[in-house]
Formats: sequence, structure tokens, C-alpha cells
Amino acid sequence: MSSLYGSGYIADNIFDSNQQASVNEQNSSSVRVLIQSKEIENYIRQNYSDTPILVEIARCESTLRQYGKDGDIIRGKVNRNDIGVMQINITYHGENAEKLGYDIYTTEGNIAFGKYLYDKHGSQPWSSSAKCWAKASIELAKK
Repeated sequence: MSSLYGSGYIADNIFDSNQQASVNEQNSSSVRVLIQSKEIENYIRQNYSDTPILVEIARCESTLRQYGKDGDIIRGKVNRNDIGVMQINITYHGENAEKLGYDIYTTEGNIAFGKYLYDKHGSQPWSSSAKCWAKASIELAKK
């Protein structure tokens, strides 16, 4: 199971509808995904600086993407119920996320709920991808 912890409610939509719509444009889709990844990395670093491991988990889980080149939400390769940047599993966490006011189908809500999960359970929800982010976790701990 993959997931991410969230620490707050959705405040502002950091990606306006024009940015999300541009993901659907054929000629700019690859460039848009790259820009989206950088924006998401910066967003996590700025808003969740107390948990820098979230960037590494998101990088391993979704390559820092909420949406694919086709504009659809990113889904897990192994489990299609894992969605978005933090690969939140909708079967296990969807109802709770909604009850707590997180919209995990948005970039901000997905990351925020990931922070919530991290604060509650540590990195355990992403243990299946630990081989990818564990080394970064050790390096971050040294800082």
C-alpha cells in the first residue's frame, strides 16, 4: 500500500485550471509533467519543511506527479487504488480522508493527507517503496 500523510486542510489551489488543462495539450504534455514535478517538489519543501522525507517518498511513489500526460490522475502500477502524488490508497484511506476534509484527488489535498498519515503512522504506509527512499531518509537524518 502506498500513501502520504497530510497536516492541514486544503487552503489554496496551487495549480490553476489553465495549468491542469495544459497537461492535456499533446505538444506540451511532457514539458508540463516536468514542470508539474518541480512545482510539486517546491510546494512540499515549502509547506512541509518539517518532514523533508515526504519529497523523497513522493518522488519514489509518483515521480512527484498528481496527473499524467493525458491529464488523468496518476494511479499505482501495482494497485490502481493508489492515487496521486503520495499514492494514497482510496480503499484504505478514502473514506477517512473525506471525513477529515481532505480531497485526495487534488494535489494539495493528496499531499496534505499524506502528511496527516505520516504524522500518525510514520513512513509505514509507504514501506513497499522503502528501497527507493530509505537511503534519502538516512541522509536527511544526518542533517
